[in-house]
Amino acid sequence: MIGTLYGLGVGPGDPELITVKAFRKLKESPVIAYPKKRKGSKSYAHRIIDVYVKPGEKEMLGLVFPMTKDPVILEREWTKTVEAVWEQLKEGKDVAFVTEGDPLLYSTFIHMMNLMKELHPEVEIKTVPGISSINGAASRLGIALAEGDDHVAIIPARDDYEAMKKVIQENDCVVFIKVAKVIDLMLEVLRELDLLDKASVVTKVTSDEEIIWDVRELDNVELEYLTLMVVRK
Repeated sequence: MIGTLYGLGVGPGDPELITVKAFRKLKESPVIAYPKKRKGSKSYAHRIIDVYVKPGEKEMLGLVFPMTKDPVILEREWTKTVEAVWEQLKEGKDVAFVTEGDPLLYSTFIHMMNLMKELHPEVEIKTVPGISSINGAASRLGIALAEGDDHVAIIPARDDYEAMKKVIQENDCVVFIKVAKVIDLMLEVLRELDLLDKASVVTKVTSDEEIIWDVRELDNVELEYLTLMVVRK
């Protein structure tokens, strides 16, 4: 028997926002796989499940994911990562791969799933949906993302002024993820459109490290990676 690979969405940061099904799969799976930082500190997803997984209770499989765009390095390192999971699965062990938010929305698990299907198509793969940071931000900020016939977009923010401007103009609500690296550009777009007061920015939403920023004080501020912006017209 080959084990099943589960992609578990464990929510945006607050451990209480994990679903009952994800909790059950955490308890049932003998192996918990999680993204691991090279320096050894716990990943965000690992910290979320800490309250539910006792040390020594499970086999914890830390996986390091390459932060590079070099295709040769990416293929080599990703193959190693998938094979590390396969080693557990071929012994008949179920593996629960935990990821913050939802496993099928801008998640590391997506590439893991696709490469596992390619290299080991015999593996059964299942996912458990999770509450995304987008839903968490809407709740914490008290912002309705969409109602009636409203258009809402989820966009990775990038260094393209006209494209970012256009997406705001064409939608009633836009959630910009990965906004940290281009926050100054985004502020300029908002000023041009006179929408600064319609924007909200939050880091590590719902977690005990959450920061809700005053958008007007963000010029030249260095933000953490897990930061998003909501623009609701």
